[in-house]
Parts: sequence; structure tokens; C-alpha cells
Amino acid sequence: MTALRTGVRYLYVPFMMFGLIGAGYFVVAKGHSYLWLAVILLTAIMTAFAAEKVSPWHAEWNESHGDEAANVWHWLVYEMSAIHGVVLIPTITWLFPFQGLWPTQLPLLAQFLIAFFIADFAFSMLHYLSHRWPLLWRLHAVHHGVGRLYGFNGVVRHPLHQSVDMIVGTMPLVILGMPVEIAVLLGLAISITLIVQHSNVSYELGPLKPYLAIGEVHHLHHVNWGAEGDCNFGLLFTHWDRLLGTYQPEPPRRIRPHDMGVDEVPHFPKTFMEQLIFPFVYQPGKGEPERYRAGGKGHPGDATDASGIHPAE
Repeated sequence: MTALRTGVRYLYVPFMMFGLIGAGYFVVAKGHSYLWLAVILLTAIMTAFAAEKVSPWHAEWNESHGDEAANVWHWLVYEMSAIHGVVLIPTITWLFPFQGLWPTQLPLLAQFLIAFFIADFAFSMLHYLSHRWPLLWRLHAVHHGVGRLYGFNGVVRHPLHQSVDMIVGTMPLVILGMPVEIAVLLGLAISITLIVQHSNVSYELGPLKPYLAIGEVHHLHHVNWGAEGDCNFGLLFTHWDRLLGTYQPEPPRRIRPHDMGVDEVPHFPKTFMEQLIFPFVYQPGKGEPERYRAGGKGHPGDATDASGIHPAE
């Protein structure tokens, strides 16, 4: 078991970030069916779940928090939104018929790296603003309400915030003429990055640790310590945080398993439907909404099914 744990600690990130994204690049570069990308994404999810069992950062994060059904719904909505975004690319290209702005003369790999670098900047800046602007924070708080970190948490976000993400993060690239194959590969790369960033895996980053916004650096971003979590907004790289002055390489104290979440909403809703409603009843700085306090309609202790509907209704 020790050897297996060591293997996971050192090979998890290279396998996910280079192996699986590299496999996706091969599928796109060789013109194979994009259905293979779905297989690669499922492999990433299953790898994360397996690695979390072998080498967890906190064993408590592997325990059920009653959030699995909601997180599956989030994942399905997230991926459907990504597919819809790709399908809309021809329409966007027709509306903005600019020619020659995207460097199609470059090799596919170079185009992908350019797209990822630009998307990393756009998503990081939007992430930063989502912690500064109350309207965006009300939507983004759905992502932060989770009481643990594990593979699925990367795609737990309100659909409205996901739409803003896609518009800000990828629309400029599409308007510039980003080809569909680059968009598809970029979507896969971002999904895998989010899985790695939020997975409950104790892994080694070696000399790259100061430059990557994953692992404990991102754990600090999720703590429920008030403003102390307003740092480390990067998608993958830390250089944007360094420019913003928001990079924190080490937590000021040990992060415990129960230190995740939104500090003023200790009874964060567990069901998908309640999480959709949450931004419309939550007012930042005014404490926990009445419906989520003990005995409230949306309190997690209430008996509800996966959609958030009470069985008696």
C-alpha cells in the first residue's frame, strides 16, 4: 500500500495533466471522434476518485456529506453547457466574421497553448472579480458552499455563473476565430484542471509548486476563515495572483477538514434545486438566510430527494 500511495503522490498530476490532456490532443490532432474525449474525461473522474482513496489529503473529505446527488447534477449541467458552447461556435463565427486574427498557421499544439494561456488569464480575473462584486459572489458562493473538496467540486457552480464564465473566458477566443478543435481540446483541459485542483489527493508538485494554483494553495482559497480565503484565484498558474498581490503560498495555520465553506452560511443547502435558489435568497454580509437555519425549509436536515423536492409535496 505504501508503494501505491507513493506512486499516486508523484504520478497523479503528471498522468492527469500530461497523460490525459495529451491523449485528448492526440484524439483531436488525428481527427478521431470527439466521443473519445468523453471517455478521457470519465477516466479523469475515475482516476481522481481512486487516487482519493489511496492518498487522501483529508480522509474526512472522502466521507459522504450528503452532496453526491447535487454534485452529479452540477457535473451534468456543466458538461452540457460546455457542449452547447462548442455547438454555438459556428454561429458566433458567423456573427463576427473576422478573418486572419487567429494564428491558424501555427501548429495545433501552439494554438492550444495560446488558447489555454488566454483562458487562464480570463478565468482567473473573473474569479477575482467574483470575490469582489456582490452580485457575482452570490452566484459564485454556490461553488464555495461545499463542506469538503473532492473531484466533483471543480464543476460545482451555479449555471448562471457558468454562463458568465463561458462568455468572459472563451467568447473573446471564439470571436478571434478559435477553431472548433481548439475549443473542444480547451474544454477538456479546463475540466481536467478543475478536477485536479479540487481533488482530495495528497500529491507532490516538486519544484513546480510555487507556479501552480493547485493543491494546498487552492485549499487555502476555499477556507471559511472570512477574508483569509480571498487569495489564490488562478485556474492553473499563480503568476496572475502574483501580479494582483493575492498569492499566498502557505496557509497561516493548518487547514482542518471542516474549514471549508462560506463562513456566514454554516448550513449550506445540499440539494441541487436549493443551490439554484441560493443566490436569490442570500445577501452577502447579512448572515445565513432564514430558510437554511435549523428548521427552515431549505435546511439540510430536512428530508428531500436529489432534486430538492420534499417527498410529502
